[in-house]
Amino acid sequence: MKVRLRNPDREVELAGGRKVHDVLGELGINPDTVLVIRERELLTREDRVGEADVIEIRPVISGGSGGNRMRCRRCKDPAVVEIRRHNAAFCADCLVRHVREQVKRAIEGHDMLDPSDRILVAVSGGKDSLALWDILLELGYRADGLYLGLGIGEYSERSHRIARAFADGRDAHLVEVDLARDYGFDVPTAGRKGSRSTCAVCGLSKRYVFNRAAREGGYDVIATGHNLDDEAATLLGNTLRWQTDYIARQSPVLPAEEGFARKVKPLYRLSELETAAFAFLRGIDYVVEECPLVAGNTQLRYKDAMNHLESTSPGTKAQFLFGYLDRAAPLFASQDEAELVGCERCGQPTTGRFCAFCRAQAQILGERLGEPQGGRDERGERLGEPQGGRDERGERLGAARDEPSDRETVESLSDEVMPVEMYGTVRR
Repeated sequence: MKVRLRNPDREVELAGGRKVHDVLGELGINPDTVLVIRERELLTREDRVGEADVIEIRPVISGGSGGNRMRCRRCKDPAVVEIRRHNAAFCADCLVRHVREQVKRAIEGHDMLDPSDRILVAVSGGKDSLALWDILLELGYRADGLYLGLGIGEYSERSHRIARAFADGRDAHLVEVDLARDYGFDVPTAGRKGSRSTCAVCGLSKRYVFNRAAREGGYDVIATGHNLDDEAATLLGNTLRWQTDYIARQSPVLPAEEGFARKVKPLYRLSELETAAFAFLRGIDYVVEECPLVAGNTQLRYKDAMNHLESTSPGTKAQFLFGYLDRAAPLFASQDEAELVGCERCGQPTTGRFCAFCRAQAQILGERLGEPQGGRDERGERLGEPQGGRDERGERLGAARDEPSDRETVESLSDEVMPVEMYGTVRR
């Protein structure tokens, strides 16, 4: 039997004539983290595979690497997906219905969306964001997509093609922004210009661009594809660090406030296994490969820890996240109090003179925040910059001390906790 493993792509030959869970056990793979596919058919862990079969094992975790066949809980037809935290399995039609019902429950339970809202869905070419856009369109919402080009070579090019093809196939509108074209840098460049974390700058750029695009485009709400696995891992990381201000802002809904569009996460009740199975069954083409820059991302270690707990105690992720939202979130509400002002450079809301994105952009491009963006004289020198010379701290001579230094910029960016999305770093 041939087994094709994805991410990274490779092929092995194993003995057939046994159940899927035996094959996965030999490979050391957690069944809750993969889809097992045979000729466009999903298999459960109890299905048998034969010697002549060719199966694909596709990871569902963002950035990760027969006669007794199970029956659907709803209709009793043969099941294609087992959801152990629900102690249930579903056939293809019922799984699609289940996913849509969970999204509707999330929307209604938190008053996320109104039928009159103009929605901007942050899409990446990954399974979660495209599944979310598909569901919102099927539910009748006015939802456009927003794709942000990160400049990560063929990976970004393929992601862009997939997002555009999805929009074209549904006659939907896709807003396209490119970091290099519109802001002067891409993510690989940002990683080479002093910031300790490429993922941090990537996440910062996405949040900034999403909000700015929503405001300038007249959208009421930004919808992202964060799922149960993402949210549980983020909560674990913030709790381990006791980042109470970040914990306070972790919610399925962040209400609109001056300068910020409303942000919602309609997939927060669904695991990556459920969204991956939904995307597959709906025929949605999505990027399976992980971002080439994601190696070492801390969020993946938190996901791995949660997966270990979930494998022995199904439902742990849901209990952890939903328990926080139901019982602990109000206790942290007072931690999220900050006075916002407009960034002196771009006008976006911030707590200081310049927003984190403009600080990062200036540091990457070698600009001074006190000057207009791109301001240079006829010789090509930056306007207002003293020529040559730095003090013993490495600061440019004559620079105002209320302007952050390169070192301060790097430290402030590296300290930020970035909710990881499959978009660009960990695909969603």
